[in-house]
Amino acid sequence: MTDDVTGETCQWQGWREATERALYGPGGFYRRPEGPAGHFRTSVHAGPLFAGAVARLLGEVAEELGTAEVALVDVGAGRGELLTAVLAATAATTGMAASTGTDLVVRAYAVERAARPAGLDPRIVWTDRLPEPRSVRGLVFANEWLDNVPVDVAEVDAAGVARYVEVRADGTERLAAPVSGADAEWLARWWPLREPGARAEIGRPRDAAWAAAVGSLAAGRAVAVDYAHVRESRPLFGTLTGFRAGREVPPVPDGSCDVTAHVAADACGAAGGGAELVTQREALHRLGVSGGRPPLSLATTDPAGYVRALASAGEAAELTARGGLGDFLWLTQRVPPATG
Repeated sequence: MTDDVTGETCQWQGWREATERALYGPGGFYRRPEGPAGHFRTSVHAGPLFAGAVARLLGEVAEELGTAEVALVDVGAGRGELLTAVLAATAATTGMAASTGTDLVVRAYAVERAARPAGLDPRIVWTDRLPEPRSVRGLVFANEWLDNVPVDVAEVDAAGVARYVEVRADGTERLAAPVSGADAEWLARWWPLREPGARAEIGRPRDAAWAAAVGSLAAGRAVAVDYAHVRESRPLFGTLTGFRAGREVPPVPDGSCDVTAHVAADACGAAGGGAELVTQREALHRLGVSGGRPPLSLATTDPAGYVRALASAGEAAELTARGGLGDFLWLTQRVPPATG
């Protein structure tokens, strides 16, 4: 390896800059026509139960706000799969706005940097940026968004100094300048590094992104769902990785794969003004999703209903499984209506 090579693929960049280009630049991974669903399975793609739970959550928010008309802002919307499914769920359910006794009216907004997909429900407003501050009354929901907000990576050298990690498009890394300024302060508070070789993803851009999402609410809730960790359980060598076609691969920032890292959820929560943190397993149980099998007697009295209930139980089990999707953390921030 030499440092005097030229060309875009051989330029040294910090991981934040390299990831930004690889995911969102021209021809970037998230601009591909197949979308995220072509490469990995999320809770949204597991089936209708997840969208049904979000629809019930939206109904709770509407009740808290005392309205039957509520906004749902899907941040990192992919190709609009979640919004499409939530709109279908609310259309199939009457009386979801319990406080008004009327059906829920959903104003749906997709926030996504890729182009609007063809054939998307015309009720969904497509935009590439978060709503204006204090403009949303309803639910801001971000499923696996923060883990794709690019961040820089730090590693401790042999002398005990935390340095930025630079990378080339082929995935080759080197240690660069010492971490300083606000990044060093963030590490000291949220992810202290001590041992040579220890690594961290510097989460300040995610803190700012989450604070902006929360700040878009005039009233309601903001929810971020992601693989995440807290200060007491940070991984020693960080979590930076890649995904392609359903498989975990080395994180190579050339646009050929997803580049992702788990979220320092407690840091994001503090930046948003304080938030509740629970596992997806607990959050979905609260919303009526459990993996309990239907009674075997149903197979005799209603065979078709038993098959449907069994499929639903399997889907619920996947969404709430320990060691899998159930380990996602749900970061929830409530913004009460202004008084006076």
